[in-house]
Amino acid sequence: MKIRTLIVFLLSFSCLAVYSQTYDDLSGQDNNDLRTITTAVPFLMIAPDARGGAMGEVGVSTTPDPNSMHWNAAKYAFMDREFGFAVSFTPWLRNLNINDIYLGYLSGFYKIDDRQAIAASLRYFTLGEIIFTDEVGTNIGTYKPTEWSIDGTYSRKFSERWSGAISARFIYSNLTAGQFVQGAPTSAGTSIAADVSFFYTNEVQMGDIDGDFNFGFNISNIGNKISYSETSIQKDFIPTNLRLGPTLNLNIDEYNSLAFSIDFNKLLVPTPPVYARDSTGKFIQGPDGKYLIAEGKDPDVSVVQGMFQSFYDAPDGLSEELREIQFSIGAEYWYNKLFAIRGGFFWEDKTKGNRKFFTLGAGLRYNVFGLDFSYLIPMEQQNPLANTLRFTLIFDFEGFDNQNQQSN
Repeated sequence: MKIRTLIVFLLSFSCLAVYSQTYDDLSGQDNNDLRTITTAVPFLMIAPDARGGAMGEVGVSTTPDPNSMHWNAAKYAFMDREFGFAVSFTPWLRNLNINDIYLGYLSGFYKIDDRQAIAASLRYFTLGEIIFTDEVGTNIGTYKPTEWSIDGTYSRKFSERWSGAISARFIYSNLTAGQFVQGAPTSAGTSIAADVSFFYTNEVQMGDIDGDFNFGFNISNIGNKISYSETSIQKDFIPTNLRLGPTLNLNIDEYNSLAFSIDFNKLLVPTPPVYARDSTGKFIQGPDGKYLIAEGKDPDVSVVQGMFQSFYDAPDGLSEELREIQFSIGAEYWYNKLFAIRGGFFWEDKTKGNRKFFTLGAGLRYNVFGLDFSYLIPMEQQNPLANTLRFTLIFDFEGFDNQNQQSN
């Protein structure tokens, strides 16, 4: 395994992980043009499955599948199977020649009846093997930092067109194995969060072609902040996120179908403000010891206030709020419900992370099993996300029962 120090790796990871941001850290550098929004546990926002990953990371309103927990759990109520599950695997940052970082995802669902469904998922992320060193570089131990979350949801139809879901999530993040940082002991960070989601579907007719129009809405990771030290009052937001968008499914003929999807995302987390400076360039502190804010809002607020504040706290006003919206588009073609080709595009403003990439992928379905894979193509060279592959294996137990009946 590749050897790295904890500090170097975590700094690199924080710059490369999804939704990474550069707060004005009061270090004396002017980061006003780069106010991306930093959160703890960014692994929660990595697209875990190959289908969504192949379509530009869309999924809030696509047709339901076992991996709907990440995108929109309300879709489970419209599953056309009684139960099933999927296993996904994503090697992460392989373009940096790091071979032991990966994301694993296990999800499954069960339809209670035609109107109700329950589902659960487990997400596991490992940062690989890291060597801890002290201030002078002495080896003080080896550790494999890990993060994971476990989810459960209840999804229900309100009518033949609408459904909703409530999901609960436990989050665990252990990055330092209890090492001392600046003389203070560290500990694993934990949080409890919830998702609230809705899904709408209706039949449409476009000339001689029939189909469906879907719309999805999901606010995910509504939960308490995380701290990595029992002695520190500083806590970090988790990536509370608003995702919404439409999908148009077209049944071209008996064998061919085509779908187009768009997702819009916005982190419901405070935007870093611009801090005031004196004539020498130093930051100005108020009587309470806090640094004075020249533009924007104080980010040290509660979770609920931060969610509402995230819509109006950008120092540059509405124009910056709009730049905080990411969008992705995706398309999916199916032949005879057996073979799929997928593609998509993801866009993020250059001042808010600057991720821009194309995605490709394919899927196969055969009786009991289904296999999906995706491939990421960045728009710039030497991008650490280049060549990212995702693999998903889907198990359809109803197909297994049908296969047994046919053989008998």
